[in-house]
Formats: sequence, C-alpha cells, structure tokens
Amino acid sequence: MSQRDNTSTYEYVKRRLLAACLVTTCTLLCQASAENRADSPKEDFDLKIYLPREVTVRDSSLSLAQVTIIRGDASLGAKAGKIELGRISVPGQKVVIERSTLLSRLACNGIPVSRVKLTGAEKIAVKQLYKTVSGDQFVSLASSFLTSNTGRDSARQWDPIHAPKDFVVSGPAKDIKFSARLAPSNVKNQAKVEIDLLSGGKKIAVREVTFTLRYRSRQAVSKIDIAAGQILSQENVKIEERLSDRPEPAGWKPPFGLVAKRPLPANMAIRPQMAGPVRAPIIVRRNQTVLIRIESPGFLITAAGTALQDGKAGEHVRVRNVDSRRVIIAKINADASVEPVL
Repeated sequence: MSQRDNTSTYEYVKRRLLAACLVTTCTLLCQASAENRADSPKEDFDLKIYLPREVTVRDSSLSLAQVTIIRGDASLGAKAGKIELGRISVPGQKVVIERSTLLSRLACNGIPVSRVKLTGAEKIAVKQLYKTVSGDQFVSLASSFLTSNTGRDSARQWDPIHAPKDFVVSGPAKDIKFSARLAPSNVKNQAKVEIDLLSGGKKIAVREVTFTLRYRSRQAVSKIDIAAGQILSQENVKIEERLSDRPEPAGWKPPFGLVAKRPLPANMAIRPQMAGPVRAPIIVRRNQTVLIRIESPGFLITAAGTALQDGKAGEHVRVRNVDSRRVIIAKINADASVEPVL
C-alpha cells in the first residue's frame, strides 16, 4: 500500500472517531438537561391572577373579573371571574381587597387555592367611577350620616320614606365628593338629611332623604287572661321591648300593683288607660255616727258626730258634732274614727 493510501485511511478513521465523540457528547448533554428539568420544581397552576394596585370600576357590585386580570383555564377562569367581592354602598367609598380575601372567596367557591397563583400587588384599592349617582346611594349616604351624627340616643332604627331621584353627572366627573347635613323637621318621629354633591369643589346637585325614626321602648303585655279588678303583677304581666314610632314616655314604669279597669285577654298590650290605682274602700258613710277623737300625750277627748259625706281612710270629710251641732272638717282614721283638722 502506498503512502497516499495510508494517509486516506487515517483521515477516514479520524473522521469516524470524531463523529462518534460528537454523538456521545450530545447524548450526554441531552440526558443531563432532561435530568435537570426533572429535578427542578414545576409550576403547574390552572389559574394565574394578577392584582393591580388600584382599580376604578363603574358598577357598585364588585366581582373578581372587574378588579383582577385572570389567565389560564378558560372555564375555570370564567367561574372565578363571577365570584362576588362585595359592593360599594356609599358614594366616594374606597374598598380595599387583600390577597387573603381573594383566596378565601376562591376556596368558598370550590376553586382550590393550590391551583391558583396570585401575582402583582398585596392588596387592591377599588373606587367607583361615578357617572350616575342612584337614589339608593343617596339613601345609604344619608343613613350612614344619621348613624354617626344625629345624637338621637333613643332612636334605634330609621326607615327611608322614599328614595330621591338619580343624578346623572354630565361631562367628566372630577373629584366627586358628598356633604351631608341634618335639615330641620317639624315632625317629631322624622329626620331629614340634605346631601350636596360636589364636583371640582363646586356644588352641582342637592338631594333630600326623609326617614321615619323608630324608637326602642318597653310595653306591658298580659301573660294570661286578667279579669277586671284584678291586680297586675309579675305573675300575670310581662315586660317586652319593641320598636315604636314614638319614644318611650318619660318616667315610664311597669304597671305592677295597679288594677285592671277592664278584662284583659292574654297577649294584649296594656295601655295606660286600661289600668289604674287600687281604690281604697269607703269606710265612713253619709249620716253614719262616728267617734270624734282628739288625742295628745296625757289626755284623750272623744265626742259623737255625724258624717255628712262618704269617705275613705285618710280622706277629709265634714262631720257635725252631735252635742254642739257644730260642723268640723275631720280626717278619717283606719278604724273609722275621725280626727278634727285644726
């Protein structure tokens, strides 16, 4: 074999060895890469939800889709997007939604939090873009104002008589604010609240909301049937609390010890005119002979007299002295004797 042939054979073998080394190296690199991918943690989330720091919405009712950006499984994302997150009840209110709240609402709606990844801000500040302020929103604002500013200690509830008209903000709504104040009212069980709507520091509308006030008061109720003339007591009367259109009368107290003026069926509210004080019996009758007594330490004077009118113990009646025929004013004692009033 010639030297040329030897050289060709050497080059051929060299190329084959180089190709085999390249194949082996690539195989080892691919195996290492696969092993590295198997060892590295794999992010396997069905949903990825991004939380912006601030969101402005148009509706007062809030949902997950309104305040976040949802990516991932389409059907699961549609279900998550419908989850309710509360509502903005008072104009100008800012609602803050934290991550823990979102995870809780997801879990309550059957979406495992292990399949969800939250990104972005730690909490979302939500406010409403007002173009129309509804009558219900004016009522909510007025009710909140009454809760903290009325000073009507006995009023425990207020019911709006009617909602005012909606107000549509024309043009761009800039810096919408609301100012409420208590308006004069001539009706004792009503309260009026006037609300100014301000835009850019200027008053653009006024709405008035009238409420009927409800007061917490006590009332006596018959436990059982009570006959006329029967004394009211804890055995036959109970005291209940209720909401009334009028405040509880000053000095109100349970009617225990009073006498029923009329039959009172069970579970009847006992009004003041239905009961009265126990009447003492008449113990001295007109034309009845009575003993006139004048008693002091060391002496006792008695005389016969004739009562000129009926009387009860403790009352004053006119009495004629039988001997002197003189008419005097005397107080009736418990034993039916009388004592002159000097």
